[in-house]
Amino acid sequence: MRTFARLLKMTFPLKWWVLLAVLLGVCTIAAGVGLMSTSAYLISAAALHPSIAALNVAIVGVRFFGIARGVFRYLERYVSHEVTFRLLSGFRTWFYRSIEPLAPAILTRERSGDLLSRVISDIETLQNFYGRVLAPPLVAAVTAAGMWLLLGAFDPLFALTLLFFFLLAGVGVPCLTYLLSRSIGRELVQTRAELNAQMVDSLQGMAEIVAFGCEAEFSQKLQESNRQLVKLQSRWSLVNALQNSLGNLLINLAAWTMLIVAIPQVREGKLDGVYLALLALAAIASFEAIMPLPIAAQALGTSLEAGRRLHEIADKPLPIAEPETSANLTCFDISFKQVGFRYEAGIAAALEGVSFELKQGQCLAIVGPSGAGKSTIANLLLRFWDYESGSIRVGGQEIKNFSQEELLKHIAVVSQQTHLFNTTIRENLQIARSDASVEELEQAAQAAQIHEFISSLPQGYSTLVGEQGLNLSGGERQRLAIARAFLKDAPLLILDEATANLDALTEREVLKALQLLQQGRTTIMITHRLKGLETADEIVVLRGGHLEEHGTHHQLLQLEGLYWQMWESQNQALYSA
Repeated sequence: MRTFARLLKMTFPLKWWVLLAVLLGVCTIAAGVGLMSTSAYLISAAALHPSIAALNVAIVGVRFFGIARGVFRYLERYVSHEVTFRLLSGFRTWFYRSIEPLAPAILTRERSGDLLSRVISDIETLQNFYGRVLAPPLVAAVTAAGMWLLLGAFDPLFALTLLFFFLLAGVGVPCLTYLLSRSIGRELVQTRAELNAQMVDSLQGMAEIVAFGCEAEFSQKLQESNRQLVKLQSRWSLVNALQNSLGNLLINLAAWTMLIVAIPQVREGKLDGVYLALLALAAIASFEAIMPLPIAAQALGTSLEAGRRLHEIADKPLPIAEPETSANLTCFDISFKQVGFRYEAGIAAALEGVSFELKQGQCLAIVGPSGAGKSTIANLLLRFWDYESGSIRVGGQEIKNFSQEELLKHIAVVSQQTHLFNTTIRENLQIARSDASVEELEQAAQAAQIHEFISSLPQGYSTLVGEQGLNLSGGERQRLAIARAFLKDAPLLILDEATANLDALTEREVLKALQLLQQGRTTIMITHRLKGLETADEIVVLRGGHLEEHGTHHQLLQLEGLYWQMWESQNQALYSA
């Protein structure tokens, strides 16, 4: 029940709202019991044809309890929904803040569809935690105590009789319901998550599915998951129907038993006959507090599974160890000394014994075959991961002495896969600096050679770029990424395959913007294309995670090693084209 305890702890900031909602729930039940009791008494007493004055109190009581019940029910629903929505907001905020530090090191191992299911479906499932799991037992407990006192005032036997049926309906049926639905609820949450993940994967890869003619195969997988979900929902409904039937049966048995116990006392003159209907109807009305308990037991299983899935991600260890107090980054020399790193235990090292130095204001190019470890160097500099051995120093200080926030304030990145959000060009640029003025946005766009294109659009900087920026060409997306870097104006610049997948003409335009961006900045350029590296101050050649060669462009050509082979291969491909 560790998950239950953790979910319960998250309600503590709203404890006064929860107590108010429970109090209003009890008042609603009390008003309902009062309405049924006074109504029964009024009808029974009126049958004896007393004077109207003798019925005034009961008449006023019916009116009072009728109005009070409506008022309390409204207030209880309002406060309960307020608690539920605030809890959901808290769950969403907590989960996002928990997974944000895990990106990208941990989250890249998770299916995007499954993560989306946890963020949406599992958190939505937790809306039942307060309304259907937490509050009903509290309301039922207070109601049971109140009914014990009320019926005990007539005769302790009445209180014991009702308590017996309370235990059956409020403990026995919920326990049976929980046992029957626990595994179903767990499978229901998991199957729904799997179906959601499959749907997201299929939608994201729809073009490939159609292109390769795999529609039938993917459709079959979705249908199988959907059939499994329907099967579980049917079993869930059967348990729900069973607990409803048992609850209604116990309500009627309780009323009949109360009459069976009370009638002999009326016959013996120990109880006034006008109270006979009152006892039976009061018992029936009080079950309004007990009936939600089997539903609470049923919802407990799904809530616990949803909570477990959320904590499963949120509890993953952070990929980096943040310092207690971050050093200030003021100098931007970079030094790698015998750095070793692997992404997961048991797999080949991504880097092993890599060393190089880069002075402030210089440009270092990192080249090598695919999988050589080029992007790993960028990931370590951004502190997405911590290295295992060796030393990385920035500005003369160990990089682990800087918090990730302090480090990223001074680094701008232009990568191969620039993510643009489905919003305006202006808002996509302001990711780099949210307080940037219109003039600063335009200056950054001009430096990236995209201002004229943006100005030619009917809505200018207010143009929507579409999902992942698909309304723009590859070159336009890259120039927006460069404009972001200009706007951030960071002293450290990382270019990770910034011109990959671009045609020759677009690449030439992007390279012009990048050359302007590099001026006065310490730059690390990661690329598999060697064109334009003649101006780099230093070139590092990696192969299989090891440092193969390093030097200037001309020095490496004279060595006739891996760099020379890559240079010759690319030139031959260019000339043959």
